[in-house]
Amino acid sequence: MVPRVAWTAQRPTYREARRAVIDAALRRAQRRPTGNWFVFAASRDVRAGRPLGARVAGVELVAWRDRRGGLRVGPGGCPHLGADLATGIVRDGVLFCRWHGLALDGDGCEFGWRPVPAYDDGVLAWVRLDAVGGEAPLDAPVIPGRPDGAALAAVTRVDGSCEPCDVIANRLDPWHGAWFHPYSFTRLEVLTTPTDEDDRFLVSVTFRMGRFGVPVIAEFTTPDARTVLMRIVEGEGTGSVVETHATPTGPGPDGRPGVAVVEATVATSQRPGFAVARRAAPLITPLMRHAAARLWRDDLVYAERRYRVRTGGR
Repeated sequence: MVPRVAWTAQRPTYREARRAVIDAALRRAQRRPTGNWFVFAASRDVRAGRPLGARVAGVELVAWRDRRGGLRVGPGGCPHLGADLATGIVRDGVLFCRWHGLALDGDGCEFGWRPVPAYDDGVLAWVRLDAVGGEAPLDAPVIPGRPDGAALAAVTRVDGSCEPCDVIANRLDPWHGAWFHPYSFTRLEVLTTPTDEDDRFLVSVTFRMGRFGVPVIAEFTTPDARTVLMRIVEGEGTGSVVETHATPTGPGPDGRPGVAVVEATVATSQRPGFAVARRAAPLITPLMRHAAARLWRDDLVYAERRYRVRTGGR
């Protein structure tokens, strides 16, 4: 049981949450290569027989499954007369435009439509946009290490109005956890902060589940410029990870930049009862997605405010 503590009675963390530490960690993260890869959806969201529309950095895309279940991604506008290909129909792995029946098998067509590199890692769907990313391309995205063996995976998406760096900066401020999310975190202590030699936060925290708490030690790292990885290194669920990916979507109607936070939670446990939990995945994963969405609805308030402050309210 976690004893009740008044919100205002928590230990203040503002002296420890130094801007210089957060900004230095963010600068190091932004120097890490992405290979021009962007997460755009959960793997499960790209289904056989149905196209999925997506927008990355203002680029309209369509994704679907080919005959073998492979991920195909290409420009979202039909090369014939510009129809939205996400409204099309997929039959036997071929995408048919709803307007005039142009068939796209994912290998190109007579009007010059060409696919773009795509990657499905089993949890997340990625697309490589070299013209947008502007970096040296990589053959595959930088995928953080995930638990070996049996695991439960849940992916949540929440959209906001800021830039990816604001989302990453939010995650590189672990000190706000118990203050901003008292319903999920308590007894939070930052044990170590990043340096050039050991670029990670090490945090002791208790995850709340109602009146109960699960104490763990977690590390926070940045595998690439748009990703923060939290990994439990000690305590219940050791090896479990939370991957937070920040994908630019392009300007909104108000001109402000849009961002999609796509967060993958991949949980594991050595407890015998975890096998039962895995069998109950259809009931448990929606709860995991709900919990992540609640956190990110709050954290996007933080990230959007940070964007407005650093841009002078533009």
